[in-house]
Amino acid sequence: MSRSLRLVFAGTPEFAAVHLQALIDAGYPIAAVYTQPDRPAGRGQKLAMSPVKQLALSHGIPVQQPPTLRDPAAQATLAALEPDLLVVVAYGLILPQVVLDIPRLGCINSHASLLPRWRGAAPIQRALEAGDAESGVTVMRMEAGLDTGPMLSKVTTPLTATDTGGSLHDRLAALGAAAVVQALPGLAAGRLPGEVQDASLAPN
Repeated sequence: MSRSLRLVFAGTPEFAAVHLQALIDAGYPIAAVYTQPDRPAGRGQKLAMSPVKQLALSHGIPVQQPPTLRDPAAQATLAALEPDLLVVVAYGLILPQVVLDIPRLGCINSHASLLPRWRGAAPIQRALEAGDAESGVTVMRMEAGLDTGPMLSKVTTPLTATDTGGSLHDRLAALGAAAVVQALPGLAAGRLPGEVQDASLAPN
């Protein structure tokens, strides 16, 4: 398995931090981490670092926190990193096409649903509220549409009556992290063309 891929990681909450830790553990070099700007949190409303930023700093990985990636200066900073691949997990910012085009191998996303079901925000809660029999994670190539890109891999897990948002979150974070790591060798070798989503299967 090649470890020569130069990655940039973009994510913010704990779900994303699990993925970042898996990439670090697998030995992939992370040129930089992108995460949301620090936000006020807690009773004192002090600025708090995201879980992804905390993890990156603990491993000495440079952190970028632009408020938007539509700014040409932010785009230039990313381009200067010369990433082979941008791995995006629950980042929270829209990536314009110019950003999607920067990495040599494009951008991939780990999304906590079995696409095309539950595109967009809060897929874990939506699956539970709908009473779905199963959930999972889809690793996909990113394009300009919201969670519409070709699917590279899927992992599924049955939902039970005892599942909560917290238990499903933790299970999907672990499954997604492993799926991303497993997808990277095929991506690097050009062996993961991706399966086009059937938009007719997406809930209205």
